[in-house]
Amino acid sequence: MKKTTVALSLLFLTACQQETKQFTHGNISVDIKTGEQWQHSFKLFWGIKVKNDPQIAIWLEDMEGRYLSTVYVSKKIATQGWIFSGGNRRKEALPYWSHKRGVQDNDGLYLPSKKAPLPDAITGATPSADFDLKISQPNGQAQFILKAEFNHSTDFNDYYPKSAKPGDAGYSGGEEGSGQPALVYQAVIDLSSQQKTFKAQLIGHSSPNGSNGELFDDLSTITSAKDIVKEIVVDIVD
Repeated sequence: MKKTTVALSLLFLTACQQETKQFTHGNISVDIKTGEQWQHSFKLFWGIKVKNDPQIAIWLEDMEGRYLSTVYVSKKIATQGWIFSGGNRRKEALPYWSHKRGVQDNDGLYLPSKKAPLPDAITGATPSADFDLKISQPNGQAQFILKAEFNHSTDFNDYYPKSAKPGDAGYSGGEEGSGQPALVYQAVIDLSSQQKTFKAQLIGHSSPNGSNGELFDDLSTITSAKDIVKEIVVDIVD
């Protein structure tokens, strides 16, 4: 399977929330291996269907869980580049990341906008196959947390049906909403240890309707979304 490599060096947030990166090689490799549900069939119009890759956000936190900086985010949500959304900002796509980032737009949503998109240096179209991110040690910190959030629109199941209405437990944004909520993975990195490989674990799901930034650890309602990602491995490269 073809693999895409994206190389990034992290320059951390200033007090004014600037997110600036430059493309270069780092000594930490984040390898995302795609699962069987990486691509999802999405209906457009006149019965036309396309295969969609998931929306993704990958970011770093300190050991207390405080947001540091975004490593990578898929371009649609980073620029609000939804073509057939009818003005829907799709707050249900990656709500855990967007609330962690903590930048509120004029409409009250914790999302980038067309007027205030994220910079090209940390955005890109979602790769259609396995891919790597190359990052450098964050601000001299030997211990930090890498988190990643993944979501498909309209991957409905019995718990999150298309027919759910606002106020229902399984409501996820309507007929073109999230379906199953975004899933969140975490890898705790300790560069001071002798360990060279760290594997991310699935730790929960985001708010189904995107109304808050909570993380829910009950995964009993999640079905096919567990197969969007096969594995996330962080390797320390000498």
